[in-house]
Amino acid sequence: MTGVEGDPRVQELRGAVARLRRQLAVLPADLPDRVAADDELAALDAMVSHGLPEVPRLRRSLLLIAGAVGSVSALSPALAEVREGIDRFGELPRAR
Repeated sequence: MTGVEGDPRVQELRGAVARLRRQLAVLPADLPDRVAADDELAALDAMVSHGLPEVPRLRRSLLLIAGAVGSVSALSPALAEVREGIDRFGELPRAR
């Protein structure tokens, strides 16, 4: 594999996104922002599927997803995996 398909960061992030989407789909709790979270997860998957994404855009998606599902403790491990996958594309600059 070459290009995006051969990039292990892409595969890891896509796997983390898929796991979070599955867990969100079976979550029995009434989550007001469920649709927004699922839409942003789909957008995140599309971004990494069509070329190397821009790190600021990845981080924006993460903030939107975390805002939508961050209070659901059952989703915390899967959300952390998505964050770690995004971090592999580029760390935030350290504050001085």
